[in-house]
Amino acid sequence: MAKAKKVQGNYVDGFVLVIPKRNIAAYKKLAQLAGKIWMEYGAVSYSECAGDDVNIKFGVPFPKLAKAKKGDVVFFSFITYKSKAQRDKINAKVMKDPRLAACMDMNKMPFDMKRMSMGGFKAIVNY
Repeated sequence: MAKAKKVQGNYVDGFVLVIPKRNIAAYKKLAQLAGKIWMEYGAVSYSECAGDDVNIKFGVPFPKLAKAKKGDVVFFSFITYKSKAQRDKINAKVMKDPRLAACMDMNKMPFDMKRMSMGGFKAIVNY
């Protein structure tokens, strides 16, 4: 039997958002800055993933779940942390970082914030 290795990320912030195709370059620029900042403050990992194979034949496909419109791409994004306590400390610092604050005008975001979903999750299985 394979020995389980120690996993560093035991808490995850997960996001589902819908980005119009025409705004993906702007979102990528914002996400690269955000990822750099989260990692500087101690996140274990930061990932932004564009939907590629999301029209499944069972369950609820991501485009339907996210109410994507024609020309939209569903993104699944996540940030991992060592613990929920670490997440709370890091997020408090990130939200005060002037580099990110300069980009957070809700009227200029490259996606509709009202169609975004997010939450914190405890990892129960991790390899």
